[in-house]
Amino acid sequence: MSDDKKVVVDRCRRVVDLVLAVPGAILALPLLVATAVAVRLRMGSPVLFRQERAGQDGRPFMLVKFRTMTTRAGTSFDPQDDAARLTPFGARLRSTSLDELPQLWNVLTGDMALVGPRPLPVAYVLRYTPRQRRRLLVRPGITGLAQVSGRNDLPWEDKFDLDADYVAHRSVRADLAILGRTAAAVVRRDGIGFDGQATMSEFRG
Repeated sequence: MSDDKKVVVDRCRRVVDLVLAVPGAILALPLLVATAVAVRLRMGSPVLFRQERAGQDGRPFMLVKFRTMTTRAGTSFDPQDDAARLTPFGARLRSTSLDELPQLWNVLTGDMALVGPRPLPVAYVLRYTPRQRRRLLVRPGITGLAQVSGRNDLPWEDKFDLDADYVAHRSVRADLAILGRTAAAVVRRDGIGFDGQATMSEFRG
C-alpha cells in the first residue's frame, strides 16, 4: 500500500470512527451512567481507572476505563497481584467488556480508534522489534485483529504479529469485519484471561 493510499484509508477510517462512535456514545450513555453508579456503590471511588498508554507514533495519552480492581498498592505488571486485586464485581465487568466503554471518549478525542492495536504501556515502546514497532503507525483501538483472534489467550509475540498484519492491510472493510467479530467475541466472552491469570504478564521484549 502506497503512503498516499495509507493516508486516504486512515482518513476514511477516522470518519467511520466518528460516524459510529458519536451515536454509539449517545446510545450507551444510560449504560455508562448505570455502570458508573454500580462501580461507585460496589467498589467506591475512583470510578474510573486512568493510565498513560502509548498512542500513535508512541505519543502518550491517558486511557480511561471503569475500575475493576481494588486500589491497594500492588506490583506493576504482576498477574498474581492483579488477580488478588480483581474484585468479583470487577471480574463481571471485564467478562462483559463493560469496563471498556469509557474508551469511547478516547475515540472521540482522537487518541484512539474503534479498531487498531491495543494501547500498551509507554515503557514497552523501546522494547519492540522493528516489526513490532509498526503497531504504532496507527491509532490504537478499543478492539483489534489480535482481540478477535484470541485476546489474552495469545502470547505477546502472536498478538504483535497480528497487529503488524493489521497495520499492513488496514481498510474500512477490515475494520467493519473486526467490529462484527468483536460483537460475537463479547457475547462468547472469549479470551478474558491468560492461563488463568487476571492480566497478561509484562512484555519484556
